[in-house]
Amino acid sequence: MIQYADEIALTIERYNLDFEKFKEDFVVKNAIAMCILQIGELVGKLSDDFKKRHSTMPWKEIKAMRNVAAHNYGEIDLEILWETVINDVPALKDFCRRKDNDSTAQIPCKSIF
Repeated sequence: MIQYADEIALTIERYNLDFEKFKEDFVVKNAIAMCILQIGELVGKLSDDFKKRHSTMPWKEIKAMRNVAAHNYGEIDLEILWETVINDVPALKDFCRRKDNDSTAQIPCKSIF
């Protein structure tokens, strides 16, 4: 998840993106949507126990965003996708880094982070 969060951040930085540039450039929209899709796939590999123990993270919403990216791309609300990229992905990345550095976290699949 960290890798895909980093790829999103690098894409934003490389193309100096703001919302206006993002919504007009299909290449960056596709690249970012693919990262969101991959993050959702990885969330799906987390155990239910892990998600319950870390219920402050919006696991269902992350998976739902993946489903929108995978199945309804033409219907993605770009404002919601942008807000997710700007606010939620960095929060998920911070969570993953904390868990990755926590030897007591009992991460079910450490390679996911």
